[in-house]
Amino acid sequence: MFASDISVERREEILTKIAQKVVDLKLTPVAIVMLESSKPLSFVGSQLMVFFQPIITSLFPFHQYDELAALLEERTNVESLIQTIERLEDEPRNKKPRDHKAE
Repeated sequence: MFASDISVERREEILTKIAQKVVDLKLTPVAIVMLESSKPLSFVGSQLMVFFQPIITSLFPFHQYDELAALLEERTNVESLIQTIERLEDEPRNKKPRDHKAE
């Protein structure tokens, strides 16, 4: 499978799902640093995912594993994931209301 085989809607769905999980787990800063630093190696990482796919998918039921590996081949998708994480982190529903105490 290639990244070009995945529709734009499906790509956005996958990246949003991953980004939301990162935000929900409060791993935004760590994820952004890791993704930024691994951008030059994104193709190598995606090929490692392809190599380990038989082992991983036999242990865990990942239905989107091959799609994710294909998406990570392209640096633009890694950048899109970073931007989606940042956007979701900034959404109002992810922000807790500040406690305004009278001083």
